[in-house]
Amino acid sequence: QVELIESGGGLVQAGGSLSLSCAISNRFFSSYSMAWFRQAPGKEREFVAAMHSSGRSARYADSVKGRFTISRDNGKNTMYLQMNSLIPEDTAVYYCAAKAFGTTSDSDEYTNWGQGTQVTVSS
Repeated sequence: QVELIESGGGLVQAGGSLSLSCAISNRFFSSYSMAWFRQAPGKEREFVAAMHSSGRSARYADSVKGRFTISRDNGKNTMYLQMNSLIPEDTAVYYCAAKAFGTTSDSDEYTNWGQGTQVTVSS
């Protein structure tokens, strides 16, 4: 069984930064491609960023490109999302997700999900 636990959410002013973490309880973490998704109130879940299991390739949603950075530490079984220059539109519950093989922005392809962490950006 694979368990994902997010942490690091909170309240920040526009222009500020937050860092999210996602710890995975599986010794095969390095074989999973990982991603971040988010869901704002009244909206569908949307793709934010993803990183291949190798850590050598990453992809981002256009809305966060240049502001957010995804990374992973396979030695710590943890994935990160550094969020800079936050705007109110970034307010959402952020979820981490895992899947075998390659990355995708399609949430239906991910087999394991965390419980989510709230990020609120005030104007």
